[in-house]
Amino acid sequence: MSLEASAPLGRQVADKARRRRLLKEHPAPFPSKTRVLTISNQKGGVGKTTTTVNLAAALAKSGARVLVIDLDPQGNASTALGAEHREETPSVYDVIVGDKAMADVVQKSPEFDTLFCVPATIHLAGAEIELVSLVAREQRLRRALDIFLDAQEIPFHYVFIDCPPSLGLLTINAFVAAREVLIPIQCEYYALEGLSQLLKNIQLIEQHLNPELRVSTILLTMFDQRTNLAQEVASEVREHFPQQTLKTVIPRSVRISEAPSYGQSVIEYDEMSSGSLAYLEAAAEIGHRGIRREVATNGS
Repeated sequence: MSLEASAPLGRQVADKARRRRLLKEHPAPFPSKTRVLTISNQKGGVGKTTTTVNLAAALAKSGARVLVIDLDPQGNASTALGAEHREETPSVYDVIVGDKAMADVVQKSPEFDTLFCVPATIHLAGAEIELVSLVAREQRLRRALDIFLDAQEIPFHYVFIDCPPSLGLLTINAFVAAREVLIPIQCEYYALEGLSQLLKNIQLIEQHLNPELRVSTILLTMFDQRTNLAQEVASEVREHFPQQTLKTVIPRSVRISEAPSYGQSVIEYDEMSSGSLAYLEAAAEIGHRGIRREVATNGS
């Protein structure tokens, strides 16, 4: 390899080493009370489930106790976390439709001792229709989650809810159960399509069902630094949402795409990959931002 060709590679290696050193020096702090985040975007293919799984794994790797609730009938988050979710498996469906205790369906992920999952099964596909006739249909996940969290001897630091890419009763349950919304936005054409409607829906939930809800975090995904389009989309998102948008961006990565097929997060599948590093950085940034908000709130 020529010196010209090796120079960029050397810079990449040095940059990764520097970023890993910073992560060790400034690990993600633990919140003083459980943070419940719904990962949502009505637009499909933005890396919603990928973000849910990998942020959860990154935080669990740092020692945080993390619960992932898979509210998407496809069950992709359950697959990626190595959770069993066959048709007969007790699941989130039994919790929100059948009044089963959440403690009875939670599974520990094989990746980390502090990472847990409430799986989704195919039964969830019909839950939208079944919920219509139930009492307090928008509050069912919130009630079950609150009971579960209150009963924990060792508290959870984070709960991530992965919801389907549509605004039905499952997504409304997720918004009511959460305190924060994390929106992944892909750095591609039409990235902001539908975002204004999503924000209006979140505002309606806040006004009528959950006054605690707010959009706390926006994460740029599928970022390709070689293209002008990705740079332009990132700039536009940061201009519109300067407070919510993380500095960390998630790059396009083969490793990120491959990991779910092995029933793993990219954190476990290839810890040294650029995708893994980016999610570890995003998780740390979310942790630090949360602590700053705690300090600001307590100070006021």
